[in-house]
Amino acid sequence: MMIAIWQLAPALRMGNAVVAKPSEYTTLSGLALAAVMNQELPEGVLNVVAGAGDIGAAMVANPAFGKIMFTGSTATGQKIIESSAGNVTRLTLELGGNDAGIVLPDVDPAAIAEGLFWGSFINTGQTCAALKRLYVHDDVYDEVVSALTEVAKNMPMGIGLEEQNVLGPLQNRMQFEVVDRLVEAAKSSGARVVLGGEPDRDAAGHFYPTTLVADIDPENPLVVEEQFGPALPIIRYRDVDEAVALANGVDVGLGASVWSADRDRAREIAARLEAGTVWINSHGGVHPFVPFGGVKKSGYGLEFGTEGSRPSRCRRSSTAEAASDPPSAGHGARKRVPFLGVVVHPPRRMSP
Repeated sequence: MMIAIWQLAPALRMGNAVVAKPSEYTTLSGLALAAVMNQELPEGVLNVVAGAGDIGAAMVANPAFGKIMFTGSTATGQKIIESSAGNVTRLTLELGGNDAGIVLPDVDPAAIAEGLFWGSFINTGQTCAALKRLYVHDDVYDEVVSALTEVAKNMPMGIGLEEQNVLGPLQNRMQFEVVDRLVEAAKSSGARVVLGGEPDRDAAGHFYPTTLVADIDPENPLVVEEQFGPALPIIRYRDVDEAVALANGVDVGLGASVWSADRDRAREIAARLEAGTVWINSHGGVHPFVPFGGVKKSGYGLEFGTEGSRPSRCRRSSTAEAASDPPSAGHGARKRVPFLGVVVHPPRRMSP
């Protein structure tokens, strides 16, 4: 619902009518959000179409829509690009991420442990800009793993209606199996599971325990593939150039973070990371005034701020000449009179 609002609000504010297509896995919340908003909006301004992927595919190929905004996987984003190309439809795509965090050797492990935890495990790791790969310098590696474990093991997971729980289930069985497969691959390779890693596969719901995996090869599938769940690989490094190269070594670049007691040094490292957003001593926070978007296969276009709102409108420039003016002496041309150059022309648009 929050992601939907990020797209609906600026589109409506720019004067557009919107057709929203929620994921088939979150249909009820999408319909409920629209029902609340439509208590105040004029009829027909915000519309919701529910259904499976074929509905979304038909919508993005339809020339009636002047703008498409999508949040989801890189694979689906690529299909949207292909389907909409014939119409040259304008796109904003916020796609997959596999965010890296780099911990420098000057940190206080206990001081950063809770920030690392929530950067990784907010919404049980089911966030595009969650911290999904953690590179920790050898000098503080064991201390960071220990401090993070102490925080993680005390975070209750369970049914969300029970107020004491701060972590919930994975959204669907398919995602549970992705996380399970990647953790099992890590275990088979000899990586050390510090916490979790043993789900009850027959239990109700799709609860996967909070899992920390240490001493893992940087090319392990759990590291280079986006797990989108509560399993964090912690990779040891000895040279910061090596850590930067590993962080940049995937084909996505949504977010990243640097953790250090020296802000200037952290900024220096941050400038070398290939990501749309780089946080220092935190991870994943967004602000409605600060543009947010990815690089590489994490998509293109921006959300938030004026840069995120402007793509929801079309600009049209107009010039006018004073027809009564005589031609300029010696030039055989009428005098050109400046005229207000911008007219906002709201396009029809959708947010699948």
